[in-house]
Amino acid sequence: MKGADFMGNNSENKPDRYINIGIVAHVDAGKTTLSESMLYHAGAIRKLGRVDHKDAFLDTDQMERERGITIFSKQAVFRWKDRTITLLDTPGHVDFSAEMERVLQVLDCAVLVVSGADGVQGHTQTLWKLLKRYHIPTFLFVNKMDQEGTDGEKLLKELRKRFGENVVPFVDIMTESDCPGGKVYLHTKESAVEEVLEELAVCEDDMMEEYLEEGRISLDKVQKAVADRQVFPCYFGSALHSQGVEELLDGLDLHIKDKTYPAEFGAKVYKIARDNQGNRLTYLKVTGGRLKVKDVVEGLNEKINQIRIYSGEKFEAVQEVEAGRVCAVTGLENTRPGQGIGAEEESDLPVLEPVLTYQILLPDDCDVHKMLLNLKILEEEEPELHIVWEEQTSEIHVQLMGDVQIEILQRMIKERFGVLVEFGEGSIVYKETITAPVEGVGHFEPLRHYAEVHLRLEPGERGSGMQFAAECSEDILDRNWQRLVLTHLEEKEHKGVLTGSPITDMKITLTSGRAHQKHTEGGDFRQATYRAVRQGLKKADSILLEPYYEFRMELPSENVGRAMTDIQNMSGKFGTPMIEEETTVLTGSAPVSLMRGYQKEFTAYTGGRGRMAVSLKGYDICHNQEEVLAESTYDSEADLANPTGSVFCAHGAGFVVDWDEVEEYMHMEHTLESGNDDEMDAMEVTLPKRRHSSIELTQEELDAIYVRTPDPKKDRSTAPVTVRAKEKTREPGSAYQDPKWEARRRAKAGTEEYLLVDGYNIIFSWEELKELSERDIGAARGKLADILSNYQGFRKCTLILVYDAYKVEGNPGEVMKYHNIYIVYTKEAETADQYIEKTVRRIAKNADVTVATSDGLEQVIIMGQGAHRMSAPGLKEEVELALKELRGEHLGRQVNLKNYLLDYLDEETAKQMEEIRLGKEKC
Repeated sequence: MKGADFMGNNSENKPDRYINIGIVAHVDAGKTTLSESMLYHAGAIRKLGRVDHKDAFLDTDQMERERGITIFSKQAVFRWKDRTITLLDTPGHVDFSAEMERVLQVLDCAVLVVSGADGVQGHTQTLWKLLKRYHIPTFLFVNKMDQEGTDGEKLLKELRKRFGENVVPFVDIMTESDCPGGKVYLHTKESAVEEVLEELAVCEDDMMEEYLEEGRISLDKVQKAVADRQVFPCYFGSALHSQGVEELLDGLDLHIKDKTYPAEFGAKVYKIARDNQGNRLTYLKVTGGRLKVKDVVEGLNEKINQIRIYSGEKFEAVQEVEAGRVCAVTGLENTRPGQGIGAEEESDLPVLEPVLTYQILLPDDCDVHKMLLNLKILEEEEPELHIVWEEQTSEIHVQLMGDVQIEILQRMIKERFGVLVEFGEGSIVYKETITAPVEGVGHFEPLRHYAEVHLRLEPGERGSGMQFAAECSEDILDRNWQRLVLTHLEEKEHKGVLTGSPITDMKITLTSGRAHQKHTEGGDFRQATYRAVRQGLKKADSILLEPYYEFRMELPSENVGRAMTDIQNMSGKFGTPMIEEETTVLTGSAPVSLMRGYQKEFTAYTGGRGRMAVSLKGYDICHNQEEVLAESTYDSEADLANPTGSVFCAHGAGFVVDWDEVEEYMHMEHTLESGNDDEMDAMEVTLPKRRHSSIELTQEELDAIYVRTPDPKKDRSTAPVTVRAKEKTREPGSAYQDPKWEARRRAKAGTEEYLLVDGYNIIFSWEELKELSERDIGAARGKLADILSNYQGFRKCTLILVYDAYKVEGNPGEVMKYHNIYIVYTKEAETADQYIEKTVRRIAKNADVTVATSDGLEQVIIMGQGAHRMSAPGLKEEVELALKELRGEHLGRQVNLKNYLLDYLDEETAKQMEEIRLGKEKC
């Protein structure tokens, strides 16, 4: 291997210089043949293999040899001059392009192979865009120049037209190392090449300045320009006949700038595989520090058992690898492609993704759940498969790129698991987004659990994917809880509510949240976060997105009219036709659902003279949303794995609140719109619905139910509360008593109603509460709050329960939301009477205000302010009537305020419980 062993160790004791080079190309451009030739010239292999002879060094899989295409990325290690090069060969077929994209994450540079016989193909342009996105320095190798009819000048012109004028032919540029001052310069061996140097100089200002002053360009400036993607060196040759290959290798060695890496350990995972013994292999690039056998990986708490350097099918085990090297390790069980380890960051979501989904049809005797687990193993190795389990139909679906991938997957399943599966008809993979900002609220509060999350969902630009952020004050929600919410937002693919498709092109921001000091656990915020996303989506105006192809058609001018008509019929768009000699070029985009299979039709009507290239453009608005929704069987309310409602707790009973009523129960205020500083916005409140066995709760919800609402962090605000309210008068038995009817009527009337209750005055006026207060004043306050909470659910007003706290030194006062009412503790030196008077004075002109108190002086004062008065006995009578009506009772037993259970039971059950109680007393 020209002075190097298998590992690329330097026998001349020169400093090691490592570089990772990826070979990318459109299928059949000669990518694998070029890799074979490079290995042969470097001495890594003794004999040139060929794809058509099925003996290529990097085609290690039997399916690859049979089909003559690369399916899985491979690597080979060799040495050229004083560099150790890891060559990564990637799939060229579009169906396996996701495998190629993962490899791009660890490359130092790439060689884009273009077929001299075919020119720039559609997928070639896709690869160029990806290389630009990942900012990878790129060399071009125009292959198959030995074939008859190839024209180098014409090909160079096409390359510059498609990729830019910075594509520069380097094959005729020579080097000189004995220049004055010890610098290395590029210069022309013959004056005929001076034009190439001029083209190189115009690519970058510093090179232009040096060229004009000295007639030369220093190598370090060229290296910098290549690294910054300001210059793209281009070579011409034939990989099959080893023409131009050594020049390419020399160019890679000369023009790639050595990278420096940080001392802190970091690594980027790009592939998961398994060896012949079933050992799980994590392929990664060390991007900082060193990695050693037996190291415990930061963040994973897993130990490295073995480090392997692969070259083809063989590998050599080493004890450590330094930064810049690519290797495979065993011992890690929880890694995934794109994962950043240590100081390395996570990769962005891939650009190339499947746009078709298929149902996997299993044999009758196959265990569907066992097969699902097996397929999940394959998905781990090939994440682009995206295995989906449809719970409602017990079906397995898989997302794929195309027909070739179907055939490969079918064979992989047969060879790995011994089951021959079939595939249903393919359908489009849709996505969903929203059209305007909306606030989503999620609440999760079964027994000994508590979390509430508020999120702002905003639409993003097409192709922006999902973005997450937080703008919540740490005074409201601790930083650790905020980080946990962001983790839960990022950890799963959230479903839309139209078709259950993934959401995209959206920014989700944490705006507010609440935890309990004792009862909140991490899983509570997971539940609250998921529910907040879904609740927001249910409120939003969602739209369906579908994948679009970007196309380029080169066709005879007489066929242009037919092509334009076809594009319009496919709901596509195209630009102004460009006439090039005898052909016309059309570019534009069209939905994948309508353009699939159009290639055959295009070839037929152009008589084989047309050339069409398509590549995935991305997602845009669905052209037939109503039709798709009509055919969809998805029901967002029946999707138990992705609930839209929230879980609340009151009076010893847990209940699920539907998405459209969550904001009536939430414990924190809206954050999407800023309200008046002197007021707290609050939503109208309805009584908790009685849920039956048809409502399925999560396992955590079934754990138990709170007896009383926990004491979460309280909003530190003393402002009065406002809300839409109803008129006071009502007729027994009328539709007015229906809560939803009341809500609509009040909204239409635009009148707000308030009931302010002097807490301690009521407690000491009601005999039952007075007796309870003598034993436990806190219990009395809690009991009154429970009673008024139920009463408010019937009355449908804003109910504010006010307690004196004026004797507490330094007390700033506070307002807390307790279920559907507000409890106010007055500030230092402010009595309940003063707070009530101030509030009445502020709101009585524009609202219907009633004050419940038996304080005679206070009654006179509030009547003078325009409010209504209600005595403590009057309030008690109202409460008793409301409780009877809530149970459907208008006649019957007296309601006992001491009873914590019978108040909320139906008549028959209450009667049975009372008989049991009396029976025990007699015994």
